[in-house]
Amino acid sequence: MQELLKKYDSLVFFDTETTGFNADRDDRIIELAAIQVKKEGIVRQEDLLVQLPEGRTIPDKIVDLTGITDLMLLSGVTDEKCASIFSEMIGDGSTLLLAHNAQFDLNFIAFMFVRHMGNHPEWMRSFMACDYLDTLTVYKDRYAYPHKLANAITVYGLEDKVQNTHRAIDDVLALFEVAKAMSKERSDLLSYANIFGYNSKYGISGKELKKIVYHPQRFHDYMVSEEYTLPAIVRREVVNHDNSIKYL
Repeated sequence: MQELLKKYDSLVFFDTETTGFNADRDDRIIELAAIQVKKEGIVRQEDLLVQLPEGRTIPDKIVDLTGITDLMLLSGVTDEKCASIFSEMIGDGSTLLLAHNAQFDLNFIAFMFVRHMGNHPEWMRSFMACDYLDTLTVYKDRYAYPHKLANAITVYGLEDKVQNTHRAIDDVLALFEVAKAMSKERSDLLSYANIFGYNSKYGISGKELKKIVYHPQRFHDYMVSEEYTLPAIVRREVVNHDNSIKYL
């Protein structure tokens, strides 16, 4: 991970559990877990259950998937407190936010900050100043479908070390180990910052974030050579067609 930590003051690995799939249609975060990593290692870890607005309950299918119940949320933090804690972890310095299928989680984080823009606009400014890395995009350039975090755990031989449970803190710790394995496998993670792949059949899910370059990404049954990774393709297109380096 030293490649990333040469550029960024800290890395924040994070994951959310939510009431549904639509951050822009009032689905909410019910669990947010994150670890902050600096050169000396993990310096902060948070696992937050998050209260829902009054009158809202967790759908049965989400309870079955995550094991999180409405009773558990009664002792959780408020949505505003969750936003405050995550903003503290981001800080005002140079931070890279990492998640698996990051487009999904980033949308929920963005809408959480939007809800508190009136009192705390600085939270959104800090979030927008970050860079973002999607390990799902990296994984698609290296291994065959399926591309879930659980598949990456198996491929990298991490079953005895971590677990994918659909509880945010377990998934974040698993993500951290997967990212370390990816970095050892090929030292090109930095090139994926702010470049997200998507399936052209379904398009981009959720709201687009301004800093991110979105590009269709093919599935492969092998690790593609460095000249055919998604970042390499994006950079060639920028230079060849736009005569610009705005994405670099």
